Amino acid sequence: MPVTLIADSGATKCEWALVKGGKASTFLTQGISPYFLTSDQITALLAKELLPKLKKAAVTHIHFYGTGLANPENVRIIKKNLKGFFPKAKIEVETDILATARALCGKKKGIACGLGTGTISCYYDGKKIVKTSPGLGYILGDEGSGAYLGKKVIQYYLYQTFDEELKTAFEKRFRVSSVEILDHVYKQPLANRYLASFAIFLAENRGHYMIENIIEDGLNDFFFTHLYKYSESWTLPIHFTGSIAFGFRDVLKDLCHSYELELGKVIKAPMKGLLAYHR
Repeated sequence: MPVTLIADSGATKCEWALVKGGKASTFLTQGISPYFLTSDQITALLAKELLPKLKKAAVTHIHFYGTGLANPENVRIIKKNLKGFFPKAKIEVETDILATARALCGKKKGIACGLGTGTISCYYDGKKIVKTSPGLGYILGDEGSGAYLGKKVIQYYLYQTFDEELKTAFEKRFRVSSVEILDHVYKQPLANRYLASFAIFLAENRGHYMIENIIEDGLNDFFFTHLYKYSESWTLPIHFTGSIAFGFRDVLKDLCHSYELELGKVIKAPMKGLLAYHR
């Protein structure tokens, strides 16, 4: 009997689904990205966080989707690590962009976007990705992402742009000094995750005009920088997945209406769509 393991990995977390006898069980581990973790660290992570949850299931097929996998060397690293634990399994390693497209569009044409810790987007023709917008990462790009919006929150606080109400709310919520913030951003690993952790402040303070401006401006930057580059955006539905997309789906709806674009699905995570695709 086939036993399939599906992974959808971002920089922050990885969602797994074990499919056996037509039934799926899902669980989370830390994100697995060769850009942020060494091969040895990935091996240790799989051994500690994944294997105990599989309960010695005889996995026959693996579909691993993740960030940074447009780079062939990163694909090799992931395949090697998985092969070490599952030597008999048939392994497919693909980009997070393809996961987003398959989960959102299935086998139909559409624009697929992922707005989480980072951002991705593509035009998908129902079989393959035809066009993508360059992903420059959280330092140079990732417009509309959790890291991008979290950076704006930090800027507003450190530049003392927040009014007294938001300044007090920020300090109560995070209890962190400017020295600690700068140390995390410039000296500690995984700064993208750290920046993205501040995006929750936006969700918790909806209704304040400064908060709404940050959200709308950040998501508008994604539309202008990425969606405008696809001529297909004007004729096909635009689908979204990711925590940022789902949390601020009302803003996405308003922006699509303003630009006369068709809003398609907005889902929190791709896994449900991936399970349907691989079924």
